[in-house]
Amino acid sequence: MMKPVLLIKLLISSLALFITIGGYAQENTELSNAKASDQAKALYKYLQDMRGKKILSGQMVSNFGRFDELKYIKEVTGKQPALRGMDFIDSAKNKEEVKFAKEWWVKGGIPTIMWHWGAPGKGGGYTNSQKPVDIDRCFEEGTPEYKAFWAELDRKAKLLKKLKRARVPVLWRPFHELNGNWFWWGKQGPEKFKRLWTTMYNYYVKKKKLNNLIWVLCYTGKPDSAWYPGSQYVDIASADTYGNNSPHLEMYNKVHDIAGDKMPIAFHECGTPPNPDKTLADGAQWSWWMVWHTSHIAKVDKDYLKHVYSHEQVVTLDEVPDIMRLYGTRHSFFYRLFH
Repeated sequence: MMKPVLLIKLLISSLALFITIGGYAQENTELSNAKASDQAKALYKYLQDMRGKKILSGQMVSNFGRFDELKYIKEVTGKQPALRGMDFIDSAKNKEEVKFAKEWWVKGGIPTIMWHWGAPGKGGGYTNSQKPVDIDRCFEEGTPEYKAFWAELDRKAKLLKKLKRARVPVLWRPFHELNGNWFWWGKQGPEKFKRLWTTMYNYYVKKKKLNNLIWVLCYTGKPDSAWYPGSQYVDIASADTYGNNSPHLEMYNKVHDIAGDKMPIAFHECGTPPNPDKTLADGAQWSWWMVWHTSHIAKVDKDYLKHVYSHEQVVTLDEVPDIMRLYGTRHSFFYRLFH
């Protein structure tokens, strides 16, 4: 039987080794929300641990009933993506998206939810998300825009709260392509956008206690620091572009210049996955990529898609580890030490 003193020394030395090479240094794994859930913390630690080592595969899934992206990928590659993308675009189907997010997490995958938010007072849907609205009126009590703005925030908060109760972390991706001028939140410049972002953040985190959210800030293909709300409101920075399968190193570097070294950087929408033979090798350390739905994934060359999904540096659903067992606070160090 090992003497107590020797056991203590072993634990101390093992802990030192863990801190040195384990990849879980606190300064690199803290979320913007100090009260984040265990599940959100564990997921974030996993994403941090994968930085520069692997890139997670992702697929945006339409809920239109016309095309089954996940089935198609399975048929072509024999695999499934690590991330499933969902959208709160259609209020009538929002409960289904919540159900899908729960199922994907239970299955071992990672859910990410975006929101094509219809301009307040204009109605929901993609077309309305592109209509102009006076953002200042969203903060003026008594206006139709104010009532619609806060009502929609509350409706989505209730949906996200269901996922919180189910202990499901979410890569939450509102106000995407923020510095474009095509969605209402990006039509009136960076200061008004940042007011929208920080308002939603403070309301959801401080008022609604949605501690299961990991906040993903999403630029267009031309990231601009003027639109950055501050690292205290952001957990993951990202950008998107459609076109070829290059690593898009220049776009990555622009996001990196804005967000710095402490947070993961994602390629949050693309038409074709970046070439895994070049991406990390060239220095584009994307944490994940996510192919857009329907015709975009269908147009990707099947042989190339097979190559991507079988590549050693691309993480697919079957390769996502038990995140809570390996990265959760209850089971992290001592579980690994004795198992």
